[in-house]
Amino acid sequence: MPVFNLAMPWWHFVLRAVIVYVVLLVMVRLSGKRSVGQFTPFDMILLILLGNAVQNALLGQDTSVGGGLLLAGTLISLNYVVGQLAARFPAFHAFVEGKPVKLIEDGTVDVPRLRKEAVSRADIDEALRRSGLEHRDQVHLAWLENDGSITIIPRDKKD
Repeated sequence: MPVFNLAMPWWHFVLRAVIVYVVLLVMVRLSGKRSVGQFTPFDMILLILLGNAVQNALLGQDTSVGGGLLLAGTLISLNYVVGQLAARFPAFHAFVEGKPVKLIEDGTVDVPRLRKEAVSRADIDEALRRSGLEHRDQVHLAWLENDGSITIIPRDKKD
């Protein structure tokens, strides 16, 4: 049946999927926490365009159902393997997921860290409001989490 005939050997699909997956994983990881964690309409457009941009790299000239299913299975398997490796090896987890980053300690904002992580003062102020705080000096610690969110730990009221 022509709809299941592959335009190239099956292992080409697997190899293409592995290469594209690894390269995109590294690119997304290098783009920083905020670009992944805060999903805006611009991010949605980027995600759609990325999918379209890598389509030909994955499929080549193949338009068969079998090729598409083979790619889907390969990508899902890769994602599972990466998850398992991240769960078993802390260094791999840190590479794939990153580590939380301290942004504020005892009311002092780490401005170079904000710049490096692409976090604006407005992002900090928004996180403060969500935590019910008004001023940065009310913060004991603020962390940029792996998912791009900001966690605020307030100072004790006694301080």
